[in-house]
Amino acid sequence: MSEFLWLIPVLPLAGFVMLVLFGKRISNTAVGWISVGTVALSAIIAGIVGFNFITVPPANGFWSQTLWTWFEVGGFAPTIAFHLDSLSVVMMLVVTFVGLLILIYSTAFMAGDSSRPDEGYSRFFAYMNLFIGSMLILVLADNLVFLYLGWEGVGLCSYLLIGFWYKNSDNGKAAIKAFLVTRIGDTAMAVGLFLLLMSFGTLDIQSLAGQISQQPTGSTICTIAAALLLAGALGKSAQLPLQAWLPDAMAGPTPVSALIHAATMVTAGVYLVARTNFLFLHAPAVLSVVAIIGAVTLLTAGLSALVQHDIKRVLAYSTISQIGYMFLALGVGAWSAAIFHFMVHAFFKSLLFLGAGVVITAMGGVHNIFKMGGLRRRLPLTFWTFLIGCASLSALPLVTAGFYSKDRILWDVWSSPSGGPVLWAAGLTGALITSLYAFRVVFIVFFGEPATGISYKPAYRMSIVLVILAVLSIAGGFIELPYITEATVETRYVIEAIAGVTSVTGIILAYLLFAGQRRFVGFLLDSRFCAALRDLWFADWGFDWLYRAFLVRPYQWFAYSNSDDFLDRIYDGTAAFCSACNRFLSWSVSGNVRWYVGGLVIGSVIIIGFVILV
Repeated sequence: MSEFLWLIPVLPLAGFVMLVLFGKRISNTAVGWISVGTVALSAIIAGIVGFNFITVPPANGFWSQTLWTWFEVGGFAPTIAFHLDSLSVVMMLVVTFVGLLILIYSTAFMAGDSSRPDEGYSRFFAYMNLFIGSMLILVLADNLVFLYLGWEGVGLCSYLLIGFWYKNSDNGKAAIKAFLVTRIGDTAMAVGLFLLLMSFGTLDIQSLAGQISQQPTGSTICTIAAALLLAGALGKSAQLPLQAWLPDAMAGPTPVSALIHAATMVTAGVYLVARTNFLFLHAPAVLSVVAIIGAVTLLTAGLSALVQHDIKRVLAYSTISQIGYMFLALGVGAWSAAIFHFMVHAFFKSLLFLGAGVVITAMGGVHNIFKMGGLRRRLPLTFWTFLIGCASLSALPLVTAGFYSKDRILWDVWSSPSGGPVLWAAGLTGALITSLYAFRVVFIVFFGEPATGISYKPAYRMSIVLVILAVLSIAGGFIELPYITEATVETRYVIEAIAGVTSVTGIILAYLLFAGQRRFVGFLLDSRFCAALRDLWFADWGFDWLYRAFLVRPYQWFAYSNSDDFLDRIYDGTAAFCSACNRFLSWSVSGNVRWYVGGLVIGSVIIIGFVILV
């Protein structure tokens, strides 16, 4: 089945090309069929290929398919080639199937008059197809150059889709912010790739793994290269200190948020670290930094989610926090636990974003959760599916997929030699905060006094997608049940029990604080200390202020102070010379025919005389 690998990324890209060429000439219905159809075919092929890989695993552990040599320079010849192993199977299936569900939802969410062509509608789906195709290239590439092509592709698509409603200047600014902040990490990653190429002469992942395995653990080359690749991962996955772009990325349409957070861009950093684990294992200092950054990020982002008013920004900070769990797992060497949580997170986070899209549409575009209320009776299906998503996000014990994936991370952090009680306590505290902010949204939005003027029923396509994702948010955890050995059974049960109690405690606290009497919450918010903390968390711990103070404003000052230097004299002189030539030549264009004839005669005499003399 490896010969069909190329079709999986090519089909969404083919949909992109068709929509670019013909999208403005066809109806919205046809646009939806092209976009959904090409991704559906990709998902079907991915399912067949993945099933065959799992049932009949190859002897060497992977399949590969080389199409052609991309380019060749000085003996360096990266290929257009695909690589499928257990890691890329999971990523491929999540990207195609979750992406497909989001596209189906989008055909209803983005629809206006389905009978008339709409440039914006076709443009949206063209970008979405390009996004999915780029992510598939990223996860299936067999070398880091080809991976970097997909890496930059998802960065471009995030810029295009975050700023999709470009007539609002704030949306354009959010897109630019995302593009520039992630450039920091991407630049560091590119330098890391150059360093690997100079040191090992190849960027083929399998060849690199073999050569790096011969390096001593903690070697300088491995440590520097791993640190540079980590910077790229932090930018794409919105981890400290490059997380500031993601909350503002909520400016795009809600399905875009679901795609970015669940199946594509922000998970790329997790994949990169997991894919190059052979490098990070030879850089234990960097791997420890991965775990620490993950732990700190999951706590800080969780606290920021706890005080947000915009329902989408709550979910955005939630994503930053949950990706922090994945980095925590990666940092202690729990590779499979990180990818397992990635898969489960894709289910419940896409469900929550798409459910939020229904709520926002029903409220006429309102995002503020404090202007909502009582929606469980007005939007019953959305309420129940959103509740399931929040329960899975909160790791409700035994019945949700999120419990099994997060429990696996907490256990691996506790039991790993590079983990320990401190990192485990950070993860456990994050679990409490997660339950608090998740059910804060549930109790404020769906309970309490009902919002007025709600008469909205989501399209059946949107409802079907919500139900499917809700089922996956419960059943997805049973794909990998907790592993228990006789030596660890007692400790494992204790760790599980503590995690379960923590999750339930957070839900109960959320009920007491946000569903019943809120006088205690008001008392807390009115105190000066808590108000200062709330403002700090609400402003993402002041990172935007720090960037402006130490990066943006110094750069602007330097640009303005250096705006009149010798280089400007060169350009000014060139412009003055061109202007003088223009004035001289314009003098010859008088409109007088006699002058033209005279000039022609004089010129002819000069040329003939020159020829005779020569």
